[in-house]
Amino acid sequence: MLTAIVGINWGDEGKGRMVDLLCADYDIVARYQGGNNAGHTVKNALGKFVLNLIPCGIFREGIVNVLGTGMVIDIEHLWGEIEGLRAQGINITPENLKISEKAITCLPFHRELDILEEDRLGKDAQGSTRRGIAPVYSDKYHRKALRVEDLYKRGTLRDKLEIILGFKNIIMRGYGAPEISIDETLAWLTDFGDKLEPFVTNTENLLERAAAADKRIMLEAQLGTLRDVDFGIYPYTTSSTTLAAFAPVGAGIPGRRLDDVIGVIKAYSSSVGGGPFTVEWHGERAERLREVAGEYGAATGRPRRVGPFDCVASRFGVRMQGATRLALTKFDILSYMDEIPVCAAYDVCGKRVTDFPSGDELDIAEPIYEYLPGFKTDISKCRTAAELPRAAMDYVKYIEEAVGCPIKYISVGPHRDDYITLS
Repeated sequence: MLTAIVGINWGDEGKGRMVDLLCADYDIVARYQGGNNAGHTVKNALGKFVLNLIPCGIFREGIVNVLGTGMVIDIEHLWGEIEGLRAQGINITPENLKISEKAITCLPFHRELDILEEDRLGKDAQGSTRRGIAPVYSDKYHRKALRVEDLYKRGTLRDKLEIILGFKNIIMRGYGAPEISIDETLAWLTDFGDKLEPFVTNTENLLERAAAADKRIMLEAQLGTLRDVDFGIYPYTTSSTTLAAFAPVGAGIPGRRLDDVIGVIKAYSSSVGGGPFTVEWHGERAERLREVAGEYGAATGRPRRVGPFDCVASRFGVRMQGATRLALTKFDILSYMDEIPVCAAYDVCGKRVTDFPSGDELDIAEPIYEYLPGFKTDISKCRTAAELPRAAMDYVKYIEEAVGCPIKYISVGPHRDDYITLS
């Protein structure tokens, strides 16, 4: 059984919460793309946690967690994350955490280049988290990056690094920044590489053997459809492929097909980072929703942009992800609203549009709203559909019809057991 859990919108949908809940029935959880540029917040009986690199199956005994081949890994950040979780009582060993030897290493100069470029762009900055993701993925495809396995080939590591830095220091000089020291970089690689070496392995073999033995494997995405580098709101995207179709490739088992795709959507819209966000609210109503929902970035702490549910963007996300079922998160947040606005279509130059546009058309799109009755009651203790107010179930059915995919799970609170399963 091969299942992907993916974001339908801009990211921040609550994927970590759903992975933590649903992975109880799985043997392996594998991240397949991205780096430490986004966070998954998880609340369970063990506490509250924010994960940037480690898969959200780490809180379940007996589950193997894999950092897949398609990831870019800041090894200093990863070691800090391991130590932080251990300090909170989480058991992390080479038995339950595996790092792909073919994953790409994100180095300190990647972070520095990210910051330099965002600063250079000024008001035109793309909303990067400044953690080096675009520069390191650029180096991967430029074939000037270090794989994790390179850190343990001490006879050739310096030579490889000299080639990379010969290229990178041309760029640093262009920014007017100090050149990168090869000795300092080698010392950094040796320090954190040695600490992580017991976790590094051939994860493709591990995953293929598991799949051949009919083990249950969950593939965990970072960010969402609209941040996908090919199909998202380019250039305000991440630098990797966030779609479920890429999940087996990025995890390390490209010859395997997905059996199930669980798409995660919020009951309203939120976004961190730049780019078009058609349903964005401003002023008092945005502040109210942001405060009630606690909408601040898990990785950056930045206030998230917020607005009502976007049917146009979500329908596109469902289609791009090939979602077979959905998890609706933060549904309880809407209980304060007298009526609930939903963006049913866009107005683009006076034309009603229901297909998600791109480029300049998306920049000028305006939301067309419909309004549903609010349910005006606390639903956080509801555990069955029958316990939900009729107006709440009417909202769920509206969303299902609007996006063309059934909702299987409804999250009504931040903790592991705060959810409803629909038949």
